[in-house]
Amino acid sequence: MARRILIVDDVPTNRIILKVKLTAACYEASMASGGAEAVAMAQRDLPDLILLDYAMPEMDGIAVCRALRADPATARIPVIMFTNSGDDTSRIAALRAGADDFLTKPIDDKVLMARIRNLMRARDTTGFPVADGIDGLGFAEPTAGFDVPQPGCIALLAPRPETALRWRKALAQHLPDRLVVMTREAALEGGDHPPDLYILAADLEPGVSGMQMMSDLRSRPESCHAAICLVLPTDAHAEAATALDLGADDVLREDFDGAEAAVRAQTLIARKREGDRQRARLAESLRLSVTDPLTGLHNRRYALPVLGRLITAAARTRRPCAVMVLDLDRFKTVNDHYGHAAGDSVLVEVANRLSATLRLGDLIARLGGEEFLVAIPDVPEPEARDRAERLRRAISDRPVTLPCGGRLGMTVSIGLALSSSALETADMVIGRADRALLAAKAEGRNQVTMGGRTAA
Repeated sequence: MARRILIVDDVPTNRIILKVKLTAACYEASMASGGAEAVAMAQRDLPDLILLDYAMPEMDGIAVCRALRADPATARIPVIMFTNSGDDTSRIAALRAGADDFLTKPIDDKVLMARIRNLMRARDTTGFPVADGIDGLGFAEPTAGFDVPQPGCIALLAPRPETALRWRKALAQHLPDRLVVMTREAALEGGDHPPDLYILAADLEPGVSGMQMMSDLRSRPESCHAAICLVLPTDAHAEAATALDLGADDVLREDFDGAEAAVRAQTLIARKREGDRQRARLAESLRLSVTDPLTGLHNRRYALPVLGRLITAAARTRRPCAVMVLDLDRFKTVNDHYGHAAGDSVLVEVANRLSATLRLGDLIARLGGEEFLVAIPDVPEPEARDRAERLRRAISDRPVTLPCGGRLGMTVSIGLALSSSALETADMVIGRADRALLAAKAEGRNQVTMGGRTAA
């Protein structure tokens, strides 16, 4: 599906020329002749990017950009603003209004197309539609640590220290962020708190370009998500287009204005942190999808594949894997007599006691309700029975304190099965342990019952 770009310009010839160029590049272009029309079309059609003229009658580009950013539906649409005037005041005003870039006419076609590709790519990688969809399902909760804006860290890498110091002086008066003059070696070493933004000179060392350094940073886990801005010679249009296409988030001229560069830096850091936040939310959503929200144990979805791998390893090494299904005795009476809050507190306490009794490498999960699964690899039958008894005693030896006051004695029945057969699946072994659990219940509860073996 072709990407859709909205062209906004009050001069018909300009609109037509841009539309021809975009159509030739396989974009679907629509046109608006004024600011109010542009805002209405953007809200209705939600284009992938907007090319916006700065100087228009009635509603200029600044007003349009502010209106777009104020509407959640259009706030994330990338905007490239352009004008005949290249003065710093107009450029900074456009960037502060929310424009992602500001280009001066005549616009270099290669730079324009590279910037379009660059901004669309950035929007795709920070939009995270999967994470947003997970929010709608109720899996994700707000991730702490991103709500309060904190000063960022900006690394400055130049071939000569005096150049980097000049950059720092130009930026420092406009930014609250920490500005660090850094060597190439230090940047590649990473560290616990890598910079949010790297500003790189076009040439860092003999034989090492800024683009090569950018590639190195992108290949390292500590810096792969950082924002990167290349400082290029003023007339290096081809190099600017190449840098944007190869992964630079922005480019600056060698004689950059400190105020403008500061606004661009803040935009890049904000975009980078939005990506960090979305990745954290997605990781948390994935964790929650395999975790029982009440007890914090793994759930059945996580446990079955892991158990399958433990059983496969047991068959390969010929050393049994003990599989236990545990069920709290007469748990229904807890909910009936003390309420579901008391029942939840009992489940949490039982989960904590079982976890504390197991070793690192053992598997524990909540299968559902008051039923738990434990798998212990590499144990012979006598040790498996002993471990199961320890789990049983961990529940029965001490009463559970209820949130409403008072203490309640609880017991657990355990069905135990051993597996070292390559012919068994996780469900098959759980089935044997489950049948042993039913036998333990039938024989009086609060005991461990061994299930039948299968042939290897």
